[in-house]
Amino acid sequence: MKRLVTIFTIALAALAASALNPLDDIIANPRRAASNHFAYPVGTIDSVPSLTAAPAGYEPFYICHYGRHGSRWLSSDNYVGAAMRDLTWLDSGHMLTPDGERLLATMRMIGADSEQRFGDLTDVGAEQHQAIASRMMKNFPEALGGEATIDARSTTVIRCILSMQNATTTLMRLNPRLRITTDASLHDMHYMGWGYGEDTLANPIRKQMDLITDSLYATRVDASRFMRQIVRDDMMSVALEHINAGKLMKNIFDIAGNLQSHHCYDNFTLYHLFTTDELFTLWKLRNIFWYTHWANAPQNGNRMPFIERALLHDMIEKCDSAIARGERGASLRFGHESCLLPLACLMELDDVNYDGDDLDTLHEHWQDYNIIPKGCNIQMVLYRPIGNERPDAEDVLVKVLLNEHEAKLPDGHVAGPYYNWEELSHYWIHTLSRPTAWPE
Repeated sequence: MKRLVTIFTIALAALAASALNPLDDIIANPRRAASNHFAYPVGTIDSVPSLTAAPAGYEPFYICHYGRHGSRWLSSDNYVGAAMRDLTWLDSGHMLTPDGERLLATMRMIGADSEQRFGDLTDVGAEQHQAIASRMMKNFPEALGGEATIDARSTTVIRCILSMQNATTTLMRLNPRLRITTDASLHDMHYMGWGYGEDTLANPIRKQMDLITDSLYATRVDASRFMRQIVRDDMMSVALEHINAGKLMKNIFDIAGNLQSHHCYDNFTLYHLFTTDELFTLWKLRNIFWYTHWANAPQNGNRMPFIERALLHDMIEKCDSAIARGERGASLRFGHESCLLPLACLMELDDVNYDGDDLDTLHEHWQDYNIIPKGCNIQMVLYRPIGNERPDAEDVLVKVLLNEHEAKLPDGHVAGPYYNWEELSHYWIHTLSRPTAWPE
């Protein structure tokens, strides 16, 4: 097999390898504590991470993408509604402190704002996909110029459809000659989204993981200081008889984290209600949840990545087809973090596929806010020799971006962030052929 050798070295700037430790990360930017509610950190068109130039004689020609929807309203009334019910009951008994009364007023404001909007894409979410699409065009004009073909697909969830719409209309504005098709259908949900085509064991396994994470929340969340802040001392015993303090604290924490999804709350925060230690503890528990439920955790039998094998198969097939046909353009997919995280594990991007038993030290090795912020995305970019529209697969290079940062890949390394497509795709196909049964 012909190997391509290019002599140059680079330093990979992988988003999944933070220069700070997680506590320092959260102190520097408390919004990171929001876990999967963290808004995509590359917010403007001009804030593009630097990318390594292609090897001499190569140019990009095809992009295979999966992206999470952008920032959204909270997904249900289980957060604001539940918090309002608890706080309203406390207020009816004159149990709230001035801080508690202000918190209730805030919950009523957020509740009114979010009425009939649960799960909808926000203004911030729309801007995220506009900016990502703009940078995609800026980074890879050879692939997306002229009459390139864009096949865009979404899950049937409206926030994903609107994310697709924001991305494709931006691309069309930047290049009106593009040939773009869009679709959102149950026909594609077996590989595009969760809940369709999953192994029958996936949901029972996640229920087993609930036992782990629920127990950790019950034993590690101390809501006493938080409650003293919002409930009068002389009424605390009555309050604790009727209110699940840990659940109320967790709901306010989630609401606080999602405020960054809206420009109308740009200058507003609820994080002042939490100490740094409380933020860090609550984030670590969310981090454990995402790891055990959706990643390559030994607690789930290292099974969860394989629920997205149909998605990786589709991406490999689309790339092989583009190579064979000499096609320029992109296949874009818009879905959810609960798909992207297992996919990134299955692809073994950077250290996302971390496999560690010790949940107490997980945060030192694996941080969800670096992997699945709202708007997170994977871009697999194919490169071919300039002037050769239909090269052999062995002559095609690939670079994968995780949240627009060049990622390390498991096989086929050529130089820097560039890998041999044939070797890498064969490695992935071999991975997909492994037995995926839940271990006994």
